[in-house]
Amino acid sequence: MFSMKKLLIMLLAATVSLPALARPLLVAAASDLGYCIDELVGAYRKTAPDAEPKVSLGASGNFFAQIRNGAPFEVFLSADMDYPRQLAKLGAADGGTLATYAIGRIALWSLDPQVDPNRGLAALVADERVKRFAIANPVTAPYGRAAKAALERDGLWNKVQDKLVIGENIAQTAQFVQTGNAQAGIISFATLHSTKLKGVGRYALVPATGLPPIEQGAILTRAGAANPDAAGFIRFLRSPEARAILARNGFSLPAGAAE
Repeated sequence: MFSMKKLLIMLLAATVSLPALARPLLVAAASDLGYCIDELVGAYRKTAPDAEPKVSLGASGNFFAQIRNGAPFEVFLSADMDYPRQLAKLGAADGGTLATYAIGRIALWSLDPQVDPNRGLAALVADERVKRFAIANPVTAPYGRAAKAALERDGLWNKVQDKLVIGENIAQTAQFVQTGNAQAGIISFATLHSTKLKGVGRYALVPATGLPPIEQGAILTRAGAANPDAAGFIRFLRSPEARAILARNGFSLPAGAAE
């Protein structure tokens, strides 16, 4: 006669032998990471084969608003430190996990053969051939904020208003230049390292003198507190392998040894 004890033993054995199902890791990442995030995810999965990162790309300010309002993202990779710091103050993220994972740079870029970024911001703003000048939204995109700061520093912000084309994020800003809807623009240097854009057009790094560094911050959100892979992914970003990927894709690295 089949006993209840035998049934329980069989059920326990079956449960133990079942393969563990990968739990999705929901990552909100700034658009400037779009060209290297797959490589970062692939490298992380080698260290955590059961992890299943699902990445959404967009403007850091938009992600800030979504996470603040309860979006289930577990890791937030912002293009600045301010948005994740604000989330920590609001109790929507763990401030103890906030870490600078990269330092961004901005570049003046054009595909128009008659427009030379090496002439500098002032020359391009004054150039009549530059009918449209693209930057990311300074309100929601940290790289847009950096572009505005550079234009203000050089006394050009008011002069460029009639030419400005505003992208929702840095990826859309690059598209404006790429499609000819803008003859020049300020985008992230990392964007120019993508497979599609590397070697395309001409660029010049915008001098960083007098500008705050574009420190990019990673943080564990309240939704990610129960997922070990969320904290694991943030730790991975400080590893030598992750830092090498970021450096190869146009980012500077924060000071300090990798963990």
